[in-house]
Amino acid sequence: MPMIKQYKKLAIAFSGPSNSGKTTLIIKISNILQDRGFKVCIVKHDPKDKAIFDKPGKDSYKFSETKADVAVVSPTRTTLFKQNNSTIDELISLFNEFDYLLVEGLKTLDLPRISIFRNRLDESYFKVTNAIAHDETISIDDIPKNIDKLDLNDPENIIEWIEKNAKRV
Repeated sequence: MPMIKQYKKLAIAFSGPSNSGKTTLIIKISNILQDRGFKVCIVKHDPKDKAIFDKPGKDSYKFSETKADVAVVSPTRTTLFKQNNSTIDELISLFNEFDYLLVEGLKTLDLPRISIFRNRLDESYFKVTNAIAHDETISIDDIPKNIDKLDLNDPENIIEWIEKNAKRV
């Protein structure tokens, strides 16, 4: 009888101001986890609706311009372009098999959250933050006591925090 892989299905969110290092950190964490054999999915919030689907002039771009939902299927990947918003539960269902779901943005989601700061803290994030990943430009004395402090330049330590605090979905 073949063994069925049990996925961890752990979800964690990342927030922070523009250019704070969210994408860089998520990529580092994703690469480390994948190198260890885990399946990682990433959700990116695009609050300004700037992302485009393929390049203008290409067929997949033309299909997306029709405002229909579009799926592009190739031998190595499937790209889905929906013309409406998806809930996190719909995305979890769509991805289905994963060990880690890393979400960038979407502050309203009920997920444990790491906020990333360099140069300056933004207190408006504190109420949705469980941990702050920061570099040496941030004084830990300025971070509230109830928020965990993580070294932005130590992805291994951040992964340990994720293991203990991520939400099983």
